[in-house]
Amino acid sequence: MGTQANAYPPHETALLIIDPYNDFLSEGGKLWPAVKEVAEGIEQLDHMRAMLAAARDMGFRVFIVPHHQTKPGDYRTWDHLSPTQQRVVEGQTFAAGSWGAEWHPDFVPREDELVMHQHWASSGFANTDLDMLLKQHRIQKLVFIGMKANTCVDTTARFGQELGYHVTLIRDAIGAFNWDEMKATFDINGPAYAHAILTTDEFLTLVGKQPQAMAF
Repeated sequence: MGTQANAYPPHETALLIIDPYNDFLSEGGKLWPAVKEVAEGIEQLDHMRAMLAAARDMGFRVFIVPHHQTKPGDYRTWDHLSPTQQRVVEGQTFAAGSWGAEWHPDFVPREDELVMHQHWASSGFANTDLDMLLKQHRIQKLVFIGMKANTCVDTTARFGQELGYHVTLIRDAIGAFNWDEMKATFDINGPAYAHAILTTDEFLTLVGKQPQAMAF
């Protein structure tokens, strides 16, 4: 996958942070026990912090792409509930009004950063305003971090490529429930659609940032 030093012009590049909820990323979150091994193994939170700091420093647009915040009656009348949606309903993951549905404190958007309409399943594009707002800001390049690799990240990134965007996955700033899910995304699925799959250090070096300077 060829990349060049000028591959990420700030005026046309966006950092997409997928589902940065406490339930995923914070100790005490409902899904943290499932996420912890991989997140700590790849130092995901440090790499997400470094990517966000670099994006803000370089003037990339920052988009938060959040999953639907659940209420007890959600999906009850749906004809086609996916297994993942069923688990979300049963566990009341990202429950509206709960601490778990708040942003992880290190990824709270600033005033000029954009929070998209919540996605009901895995795609951050389906039935949301993401594509429209990317186009309104003349974004061509999408850089992905967040949760989780084989569901919301993979689906949103794949759909983005189908819509004509340049897609980059930051493999150590995206987590999953296990190493098989990571392999499926970064070694099997991602190479079929992503224009670049990079580590945080590789990305920072490519855009002219010193990785050690961005570390936390």
